[in-house]
Amino acid sequence: MFVYVGAYTEPPEGHAAGIAVFRFDADSGALSPVQTVAGIANPSFLTLDTRQRYLYAVNELDEGGVTAFARDADDGTLATINHQLSHGAAPCYVSLDASGRYALVANYSGGTVAVLPITADGHLEPATSVIDHGLAGSSVRSSQHKQPHPHMVAPTAGDRQILVTDLGLDRVFVYRLDAITGQLVPNERGPGWVNAVPGSGPRHFAFGADGRYLYVINELNSTLTVFAYDGETGELRPVQTVSTLPDGFTGENTCAHVVVAPDGRFVYGSNRGHDSIAIWSIAGEGGEVELVGHEPTRGKNPRHFNLHPTGDWLLVANQHSDAVVTFRRDRDTGRLTAANPVTATPSPVAIVFSHPM
Repeated sequence: MFVYVGAYTEPPEGHAAGIAVFRFDADSGALSPVQTVAGIANPSFLTLDTRQRYLYAVNELDEGGVTAFARDADDGTLATINHQLSHGAAPCYVSLDASGRYALVANYSGGTVAVLPITADGHLEPATSVIDHGLAGSSVRSSQHKQPHPHMVAPTAGDRQILVTDLGLDRVFVYRLDAITGQLVPNERGPGWVNAVPGSGPRHFAFGADGRYLYVINELNSTLTVFAYDGETGELRPVQTVSTLPDGFTGENTCAHVVVAPDGRFVYGSNRGHDSIAIWSIAGEGGEVELVGHEPTRGKNPRHFNLHPTGDWLLVANQHSDAVVTFRRDRDTGRLTAANPVTATPSPVAIVFSHPM
């Protein structure tokens, strides 16, 4: 199994050479270097297609783009295929629809969401759809809310809708992807969005195991919001909002990422400032969470983290301390224990595991 680490290559955000490729030891949790894919500017977020043949990386620049790579399943190495514009500045997230025929891109500074077709051999084609969130209004007036900031775009459970969290507008948008035309169109079966708490800054999201509940981590007010999700209409209904921080914490903090464990019993969220992973158990039938505790990330600014497909390991990208830290995960309690491996790698931002085929 291999691990792919996206990073910032351009100052002041970072100083990496490119995408770092590692082999992962499932017995010890150690990472051993395989390749550094240089010459790709700010590949800050990555995704693999479901068949593990291709990897896609955003290029988080003023003239944003997405780069496609072919993946060698035997040695994990990447070879560049091609590049396309993302039609917005600072693309920060890329995902694929369930068919693998379209790449979905959120352009943070550009305020847009784009759809790029993918050919059978992994090539990216020019965008078929670009949605401008600047036409959707505004939220509270602050330095983060003067304009839209789409932060994540991904299909819902069952691939019925496409969700977009917009940190600047404090909304979670609901779209539908027309699989024939490649157009992102408004949700015609239900509401087009749900409002988050003003000033909260919804950033990333993850579905529960049964697809009925959505967990959204809010960057600016350090909270996690649970939504009930109706797969037929796309309606999202707020159920619960909880703090990501321990009682009594008074320092500055922003949140980054959220993951639901493969068994669907626990939720994990990253705190930047407190520099921890918050751990919740999913309690009862309503999707609500209960705090289990916090685990220090042994580094600064945990931008992103990911769980091994078995759920036995959790890897954290500590961006400001130039390291990926490995934690063992207890499946019964959900708690994390730092393992010995600490892997030095510059400005790590995103972590993707290859899945066994």
